[in-house]
Amino acid sequence: MGLRWGYNTNGFANHTLNAALDIIADLGYAGVALTLDNYHCNPYAPDAATQIQQTKAQLQRRQLACVIETGARFLLNPKQKHEPTLISLVGREQRIDFLKAAIDLAVTLNAEAVSFWSGANHAQLPEDQAWDLLVEGCRRVAQYALARDVTLGFEPEPGMFIETLEQYSRLAAEVNTPNFRLTLDIGHIFCTETDAAPNLIRQYAGHIVNIHIEDIKDRVHQHLMFGEGTIPFEPVLQTLNEIGYAGLVNVELSRHSHMAPVAAERAIHFLNQFI
Repeated sequence: MGLRWGYNTNGFANHTLNAALDIIADLGYAGVALTLDNYHCNPYAPDAATQIQQTKAQLQRRQLACVIETGARFLLNPKQKHEPTLISLVGREQRIDFLKAAIDLAVTLNAEAVSFWSGANHAQLPEDQAWDLLVEGCRRVAQYALARDVTLGFEPEPGMFIETLEQYSRLAAEVNTPNFRLTLDIGHIFCTETDAAPNLIRQYAGHIVNIHIEDIKDRVHQHLMFGEGTIPFEPVLQTLNEIGYAGLVNVELSRHSHMAPVAAERAIHFLNQFI
C-alpha cells in the first residue's frame, strides 16, 4: 500500500511537542496531525513565533508532513470543552480568529490541510439560526484560506451540529469554495452512517483531504486502540488505496496520552501489516 501514516499530537498531551515529534518520527510515521493546544504551538503563547519556527525546523529535519488540527479541548475556554464554536452566540469571533491563525500557521509549516468542525449547539439555537451562523463562519474562514492557498478539511463529528456526511455535503454546497473539503474520520462513520465504509469512501473520494483513524465498538463514539473495537480495517485501507488517496492517515487516540509512546508504536505496527 502507498498510504502514509500520521499520528495526532493530541495523543501526546503529556509530552513537549519536540519530544512528541521525535518519537513519532522515530517510529516511522510519515507525518503528524498537529493539534494546536496550550503547550503545542499555541498561537496565543508569548513565545509563539519562536515555537513555530522551532517546529518548522524540526518537521523539516525529521521529514514529517503535517496537517493542522484545531480541536483542542480547552485552548479557547479553560472551563468549557471545545467552546466557543462557529455557532456560539458568545465568543464566536474568537473561534474565527483562531481558525485564521491556524491557516497562517499552515502557510508557515507548509501543512497539507487545516481541519476543523462545527461544534455542538450548546446554546440550543433554532436549527436555521445555527445553520446560518455556521455557513457564514465557514465562508469567511474558507475565503481567508483560499487567499492563502490553504486547503480546509471539515470534519463531521458525532454529537456535533454537523455529524453526518449528508450534512457535510449540504454545507459544502452552501460554502461553495474549492478549498472547502472533507476530513473523514473512519471511526466516526462507523458511529453515524448506515452505508458501508468503502462505499462512502468511494462516494466522497473527491472531497477527502485528511483522514483520522481509530477503532470503534458498538457505534459508540469512543476512540479505541486498534483491535479493541470492531472496525474491519482491511477493506477500508484497500479502498483508500483504490481511490488514490494521497493525504495522511492520522491515528487519533486523544485519550491515550498516558501511554502515548506505547500507543503510537502499537498503532503503526498494526497499520503496517496492511502494507
